[in-house]
Amino acid sequence: MSIIDAHGKEGSAGMWKALIYFLALFSVGVSMLNIFLTWHHRKHKRPEFISHPHLHIRSKPFPWRDGNHTLYCNSHVNPCPTGHEDE
Repeated sequence: MSIIDAHGKEGSAGMWKALIYFLALFSVGVSMLNIFLTWHHRKHKRPEFISHPHLHIRSKPFPWRDGNHTLYCNSHVNPCPTGHEDE
C-alpha cells in the first residue's frame, strides 16, 4: 500500500489547502500588527513650508469650498499656496 492510497488525494489536498489558508491569515495578521505598532509609535513632524509657485498653478478655481483646496485636502499635510492653514 502506498502513501497516496492510505491518505487519498482529497485528504492531502484538503490538508494543504487548510494549511495555506491558515498560514496566509496568520501572515496577514502579523503584518497588520506590525504596521499598527510601527505607525502608532511614530511621531510625525510636518516639514517646513517652502513656497514653490509652480506647484500651485490654478487656471481656474476648484468648484468646491473656497476654490483653493483640493477635494481631498488635509490641512495638516497639504499646504495652501500661502502656507499651512493652522499656523
